[in-house]
Amino acid sequence: MIAKDSGIAESCLTNWMRQADVEDGARPGKTRQESSELCDLRRRHRLLEQENEVLRRAAAYLPQANLPGKGSTRP
Repeated sequence: MIAKDSGIAESCLTNWMRQADVEDGARPGKTRQESSELCDLRRRHRLLEQENEVLRRAAAYLPQANLPGKGSTRP
């Protein structure tokens, strides 16, 4: 009744109420903040994986004798 009076779909109102319960801690699930943090962490993880791949490829071109601690006499 409220949904029809407001001009929105009943399923939309149901979803909003369900999400409000999650945000209030009355229902299990991910809050909007948790979803946002998860998205940010996934983005950061993807970036770190790309950076690691670049470093792996760069390391393949470096002669192992020039790396510090591998018999190099340079400080």
